[in-house]
Amino acid sequence: MAKNTTTHRCSECGWETPRWAGRCGRCQAWGSLSEVTQAASARVASSRPSTSAQPITSVEARTAQGIPTGIGELDRVLGSGLTPGAVVLLGGEPGVGKSTLLLEAAARWAAGGRRTLYVTAEESAAQVRLRADRTNALHPELYLAAESDLGVVLGHIEELSPTLLVVDSVQTVTAPGAEGVPGGVTQVREVTSALVRVAKRRGMAVLIIGHVTKEGSLAGPRTLEHLVDVVLSFEGEQHGTFRMVRATKNRYGPADEVGCFEMTATGIHEVTDPSGLFTSRATAPAAGTCTTVTLQGRRPLLTEIQALVVPSHVQTPRRVCTGVDPGRLAMTLAVLQRHGKVKLHTRDVYASTVGGGRVGDPAGDLATALAVASAVRSEPTVERLVALGEVSLSGEIRPVPGLARRLDEAARLGVGLALVPPGSARDATRPGLRVLEVPTLEDALGAALGLERTNVVPLKRRANAH
Repeated sequence: MAKNTTTHRCSECGWETPRWAGRCGRCQAWGSLSEVTQAASARVASSRPSTSAQPITSVEARTAQGIPTGIGELDRVLGSGLTPGAVVLLGGEPGVGKSTLLLEAAARWAAGGRRTLYVTAEESAAQVRLRADRTNALHPELYLAAESDLGVVLGHIEELSPTLLVVDSVQTVTAPGAEGVPGGVTQVREVTSALVRVAKRRGMAVLIIGHVTKEGSLAGPRTLEHLVDVVLSFEGEQHGTFRMVRATKNRYGPADEVGCFEMTATGIHEVTDPSGLFTSRATAPAAGTCTTVTLQGRRPLLTEIQALVVPSHVQTPRRVCTGVDPGRLAMTLAVLQRHGKVKLHTRDVYASTVGGGRVGDPAGDLATALAVASAVRSEPTVERLVALGEVSLSGEIRPVPGLARRLDEAARLGVGLALVPPGSARDATRPGLRVLEVPTLEDALGAALGLERTNVVPLKRRANAH
């Protein structure tokens, strides 16, 4: 007969070891290991299924179609809305607006005549009501319960029979009978498993708020992300108003879609055209600026990169960037000095994006190089210009993915000239948009700044040059 086994499990991350240790070997937490007895596995006998298997062609697919939440940007990330029975986990930094967003989603859902239950385990009902008053998220079909006991939450579900359940947050709900403290590995796993079971049984959509660790990952066991159907990440700068919802797992839609929002005093509002947030409102181009089109998931965003180059008064010149990847900036500056003949070894370089945007996309290399070169020469680039291309260490301009979507966005916003890698222009015809291939960084400098080059016809520096 098999014997029970004893292991030691970390209450922070779920790491297991056969012997006790003072420090967790995975998350390095002190004093977090506790003894756990695991019962020996018994042989499982077969049993008669409650329902017979059926051909896949006879399964009704309409029951798995999504229902719009009323928030277009959230529906964009989810695919087509909330699927009945789906469990969605939303994680994000403290204060980013997770509770505000889901309270708004719950109110919009209730406005469609569907009963909604909002369970808050972190705040009182009065505090949630104050937020609802401020964001105008009030509706008679939206029910509110301030509970932290899982059994009571399940009782509310049986009593109200809601079509949508919002839980804020999973780390503060306790499961009676489960070992560990609230927010621990075992507690989080038991609470989530119970919510998944009741969601599938009742066909009820569930939105769960999850805390994140200081590294930015979801707190709790890794199995938490496997239990749910959709994992969303809510991102935003602490001192900015722009917010993004990004899907990292989605069983019902694309896993690379992004939704854009803006945090205001009256709540969170959709931003259906976010490109204007990342570009300046100057009527004419200024020296040290260049525009590119980045891809956030599938979504193209017009983003302006600004650069400032000043003489350095220290032995090692400074390289400061905000919104631009520091490693890519350093490589771009090296290529610019070597192949673009732009002297930077005695100058401080500051690079930043407008409006808190982020450019981690290699397609922004060319725009960064042109912005720095424009700042060095104190001359602006040609008007209505976007630069798309990865700058290699040899000075060549390499292709970038999603070029068609980037050019569509540029043409929609009235861009007149696009600098693209070689071999791209033949499939890049857009009304009102002139596409120019630049094989090397030197050619791109000639096209953007009007310098004489061999492979590109020089452009005259006039507003109507293109």
